[in-house]
Amino acid sequence: MNKPSIYGLTLDQMTAWLGERGHKKFRATQVWEWLYRKRVTAFSDMTDVHPECVELLADHYTILTLEEHTKQESLDGTVKFLFKLVDGNLIETVLMRHKFGLSVCVTTQVGCNIGCSFCASGLLKKSRDLSAAEIVEQVMQVQLHLDQRGKDERVSHLVVMGIGEPFDNYENMSDFIRVIKDHKGLAIGPRHITVSTSGLANKIVEFADSDLGVNLAISLHAPNDEIRTRIMKINKAIPIQKLMAAIDYYLEKTNRRITLEYILLKDVNDQREHALELAELVGDRRNLANVNLIPYNPVDEHSQYQRSSKESITAFYDTLKKQGISCSVRLEHGTDIDAACGQLRSKQIKKAQ
Repeated sequence: MNKPSIYGLTLDQMTAWLGERGHKKFRATQVWEWLYRKRVTAFSDMTDVHPECVELLADHYTILTLEEHTKQESLDGTVKFLFKLVDGNLIETVLMRHKFGLSVCVTTQVGCNIGCSFCASGLLKKSRDLSAAEIVEQVMQVQLHLDQRGKDERVSHLVVMGIGEPFDNYENMSDFIRVIKDHKGLAIGPRHITVSTSGLANKIVEFADSDLGVNLAISLHAPNDEIRTRIMKINKAIPIQKLMAAIDYYLEKTNRRITLEYILLKDVNDQREHALELAELVGDRRNLANVNLIPYNPVDEHSQYQRSSKESITAFYDTLKKQGISCSVRLEHGTDIDAACGQLRSKQIKKAQ
């Protein structure tokens, strides 16, 4: 039986686990710093930790479990990793370079059941959730990649927007965030972490009531129920009115800005009337909402969708701005590699088959 990765423990959980086995609190802090500050990959490298503690950890846990299957590097510095899990499943993780720092996009599930009709992630249905450790290790593997380059670079931002629906794996996603933002470890600030959801209303409410304190993004992608149901089947169960009620609760409870993600699909949701309808939907929430317009990365299996023209994107943006809506156009990364989320994984699995 494979031992679990120690990356799955929060500092509080590690402190409690070691405490139950006779080790004082400071020992957990020592181990934590070796893992996340010094980034060792073997327990035996923890030279100032008591040998009995090192042996105990090695008997019950491992550190690294992901194997690098494929790595694609873009001319713009984007790196897409395809990792193999211990059960043979494949997941994607992406490193992106921005002016403000280095951002990592992590995956939370093996496959996705949300079933958005334009998305490569849902081409392969969900087979299981990732553990907190498997999500944390994606960040650690990218950081180790940066360490090996020897340029003193560190991951500064995180987006939970990879394959899967993060709120469908809520507990593991939450533990992952607690590990990553802990000030004694990687210390990635909560304002530098964004979680994206396709719109699980009850989980948005739970997220608002949590102590996580990180940013929220909503995959909206349509200004009305007719279009959203057509391109996102989740809208049948959670229509826009119910979603917006959950968003209102979040805004009132946290007073924090949210991002409304909007992929522009040619002749589907990118016309001026759609922009005006979207502006009306945002309405009084405009002071705490930013619409992020996303140029579509075409997917072979979804050939019914094409990328909106630059002129259409600009016109859509201008229309929102004239209506007083805060908006931006997402900068593209990795367009010379398999840029769409889930695309590399899908291609590699098909190739193997």
